[in-house]
Amino acid sequence: MKLQKRKVDVVVLSDVHLGTYGCKAKELLQYLKSIDPAKLVLNGDIIDIWQFKKNYWPKSHMLVIKHITTLLTQGVPVHYITGNHDEMMRKFAGLQMGNLSIQNKLILDIKKDKAWVFHGDVFDVSMQHSKWIAKLGAIGYDFLILFNRLVNFFWENILGRSKVSLSKKIKDSVKRAVKYLNDFELTAAEIAIDNHYKYVICGHVHKPEIRNIQTDKGSVTYLNSGDWVENMSALEYNKGEWELYRYAEDELMKINASYAEDEMALPNKQELFKNLMKELTFVV
Repeated sequence: MKLQKRKVDVVVLSDVHLGTYGCKAKELLQYLKSIDPAKLVLNGDIIDIWQFKKNYWPKSHMLVIKHITTLLTQGVPVHYITGNHDEMMRKFAGLQMGNLSIQNKLILDIKKDKAWVFHGDVFDVSMQHSKWIAKLGAIGYDFLILFNRLVNFFWENILGRSKVSLSKKIKDSVKRAVKYLNDFELTAAEIAIDNHYKYVICGHVHKPEIRNIQTDKGSVTYLNSGDWVENMSALEYNKGEWELYRYAEDELMKINASYAEDEMALPNKQELFKNLMKELTFVV
């Protein structure tokens, strides 16, 4: 049975990382099929060109692209904002093809206010001075996600315990990472306040967030759409309010898990274990 689609004025997605092992494309497709957006903003790192492998492009990843193109043909404006993992798209910034636009940043009119939307990698020192370190970190992160899946396979199916997120535990325990996130948010807020924006919307750091930031020059609402690798989150603007959507908290998604494509059904436990081992071997 199909879900009745929710109408949403604006949806912001970022850090989907299609083409990588960590991408939760199946869940993202379920989410996209459950909403009827008036406008879709793809805020960077949608396709991971850094780590793209021609022998790894699952059907679920292709179906996400297909669904977005369907929205375009239905008249939904789609703004593709470039990120660091899809930085090759930046040479097409300013391109408008029908309902699709490619930009490095976007100013959204939200009623009488303005929202400044950009990916956020411009604040990343490693991107500016040592891109190879950032790329190496991306490969390590992808491996960690795969290793985490293997750990959770044993954790759930053999020990009967709840899933754990190794990458989140590592991030949360490293003071430098916490400081980087705080500096990132404050820098974005200060620039937005200087330009008299009411909202500043970012991605990049994979941390879903909505909070008000106050400085001696004023205040701004900082929003981050998170990612579809770990958090499976998005930003939704509807009826004058911004909200964070979290797939894991969506009871309708749990009840209607079969709403995804039949061909994308999860394999049995034995097949899942074999697939995980193959993926880990390939990355190494």
